[in-house]
Amino acid sequence: MTEEELIQNYPRLYHMAHEGAWDAIRKHGLMSATALLDAYGVTGVRRHELGSSRRPHSVPLQADGLPVAVLRDQKPMRDSALSKCLQDGLAPQQWYELLNSRTFFWLSKSRIWTLLRAEAYRDVPQTVLTLDSAKLVAKHRNNIWLSPINSGSTLFNPVARGLETFRRIADFPFAQRAKTRQLQNNVVELVVDHSVSDVADFVLAVHTVRNEDILGEIWRAPHASDDDHP
Repeated sequence: MTEEELIQNYPRLYHMAHEGAWDAIRKHGLMSATALLDAYGVTGVRRHELGSSRRPHSVPLQADGLPVAVLRDQKPMRDSALSKCLQDGLAPQQWYELLNSRTFFWLSKSRIWTLLRAEAYRDVPQTVLTLDSAKLVAKHRNNIWLSPINSGSTLFNPVARGLETFRRIADFPFAQRAKTRQLQNNVVELVVDHSVSDVADFVLAVHTVRNEDILGEIWRAPHASDDDHP
């Protein structure tokens, strides 16, 4: 896949954060779970619990001089199912550590709405960022990976996953997959290693969403279009 194909087919990216997260994201960037654990000085047994194993619930983090941050839960994951679908000799701990080391974006509105409507999140207001794909890719291309699956879910019929799940843009088999898959099911996730400290530079709009409804607009870039929303 070329960068031009990626941007043409997926001109917008979407990220769901906890309610009230925008101010911290704008100031400190979008941080992976690993980056947050580093920044908030989490070590020892607690570090292993939060960074190397499944998080059944969201966890607030606090440290002097930093705003309260929230580590997202991993409710869609199940260790038993993950063990069965992992390839390349990977153990669940290794998969959790891989996921936690990256920041995640959806490439279609249908995918972000599926997450927003999920039972675990539908009744709680969420902050949704809409981003400019072209600008983010131009700045972070060397740290970007693409996934053909929802890598953080093992619900229903878990898809096999392993060392080849995440591919660089140039290595992603977009044309081959396009023969049998709709656009929203071709490239499913775009992930960036560690963190996106300058993510505010790429954000077009920020909204509060609950279940089926956009409750309000938190922020909008002057150059954003009317369609820049989840």
